[in-house]
Amino acid sequence: MQGANWFRYFPDNYLWSHRLCGILNLARVGGSSLWEIDQIGKKLKDNIGDSEVWFEEWKEMSEFVLDCAERELKAGHSVTASGAFIRSAVYLYTAEQLIPPEDPRKFESYKKVASRFYKGMKLRITGFEKVEIEYEEGPLYAFWIPPKTEKEKIPAVVFFDGADACKEITTLWAGLDLHSRGIGCLCIDGPGQGETLRLGKIPSRFDYEVPATAAYNFVSTIENVDPDRIGIMGMSMGGYYAPRAAAFEKRFAACVAWGCSFDIHEVVVKRRKILEAGGTETSAHMWQLPFLMGCDDVDSAIEKCKKYNLAEVASNITMPILILNGIEDTIAPIEMAHRLFEECGSIDKQLKVFSSENGGSQHCLVDNLGLASNYIADWFLDHLMH
Repeated sequence: MQGANWFRYFPDNYLWSHRLCGILNLARVGGSSLWEIDQIGKKLKDNIGDSEVWFEEWKEMSEFVLDCAERELKAGHSVTASGAFIRSAVYLYTAEQLIPPEDPRKFESYKKVASRFYKGMKLRITGFEKVEIEYEEGPLYAFWIPPKTEKEKIPAVVFFDGADACKEITTLWAGLDLHSRGIGCLCIDGPGQGETLRLGKIPSRFDYEVPATAAYNFVSTIENVDPDRIGIMGMSMGGYYAPRAAAFEKRFAACVAWGCSFDIHEVVVKRRKILEAGGTETSAHMWQLPFLMGCDDVDSAIEKCKKYNLAEVASNITMPILILNGIEDTIAPIEMAHRLFEECGSIDKQLKVFSSENGGSQHCLVDNLGLASNYIADWFLDHLMH
């Protein structure tokens, strides 16, 4: 069975295994607990594929951990409370992800996710701040994570999500690793992402240089940030967004495509075929696409995706770029990473492929997130800390 070399808690359901494995990998940065996740997993095994049971079990653990957070905060144990608030937020977001947008619980849950996560991170990192980026359709919501450094001039990275994540997740996926290396990070929910989509009602757009420019303009005015050393990256669908922005917003100093989605239309057409055939080898349900695209139905959303293609713009990328992919990635296939590498115009370009031998063969290295985030943080360290 393909993918047998990674931890598939639910061997016959890729979607559930992919989600659980990704959350499990956040334990290294305080985003989850092995015992807590295993308790959830044991309860889910008799109801595989039932989104309602998925929602209830993750939500129940989220509330259990929230009680711990509030109890420990009251006792003056801020470090323990911080971790529990963060885990509670992550579990509730995991619950929410498989609930369709017509269910009001999706948005009610996300409001709690945002509140709990922010409370936890404020206890953990001095200067951690929620910010709003000025944008033509309304604010883009983001977290500014100041670097762990005493230097007067610092580099920074703008980090856009994919289709399935939010700034609360990307903070843990790589924001903290950048922070530890003296690099500031703006974890941002762009159009079609996280809070900007859920509460701001702003859908995705193909010309992501527009929100990326807004993000650059914001970060470049932060005190102590060096405007000549601001990088950009994106994960999964963000593996289209970041290179697209890099092709047009030349003020960015470096770019990372983490899971390269060279042609989104090709990706979603393949997803539809898999789901209609009863398969689970996908990262989301099909209802998600119209939701993030701001379309009424799947057909119009897929039609909109035709513009999400790097074929005509990759040659305009001239900044240093890192493209990294798992060799068995079925969501953003390795062929797309090779295509971006071949077509981008950068002289300083690297394609890093991970496999089961070095521990990260799956989509965005969800099977070994620390391997990816440390590699990325070190690459930015080498390219921005000059």
